[in-house]
Amino acid sequence: MAERAFYLLDTHVWFWMVRGGEGRLAPRTAAKLERAALNAPLGVSVISLWEIALLASKGRIGLGMPVHDWIGAALKHPGFALMALEPEVAIESCALPGEFHADPADRFLVATARLKNATIVTRDERILKYAEQGHVKTMAG
Repeated sequence: MAERAFYLLDTHVWFWMVRGGEGRLAPRTAAKLERAALNAPLGVSVISLWEIALLASKGRIGLGMPVHDWIGAALKHPGFALMALEPEVAIESCALPGEFHADPADRFLVATARLKNATIVTRDERILKYAEQGHVKTMAG
């Protein structure tokens, strides 16, 4: 029996999905994620909550409500599973193989995907390029 794919959503993908971002995700990607969520929740790193709060505090995204309320509501959406920042992830984020940039949020996401054998769903070109080195699995969003 083939192992079921596990997906970890990059922050922008999770944000778009919660906001109903039709047209933000490639239709094929959106359909694949919808099917996958029927079998297993889509992973959302706790780092994504931090990124959403940071972006909202800088005025780079509008949530229409206080960030605490938005995150609480977003986490209640069916099909998502919150992934904690485990000690192993913190350590792995500092020891990623190959060449990768210094953005801590991206490093935590990549480390989580590597340790959980997950595929990161992203449009981030730097993460997609890193995947080309063979160090993490990705699906372009």
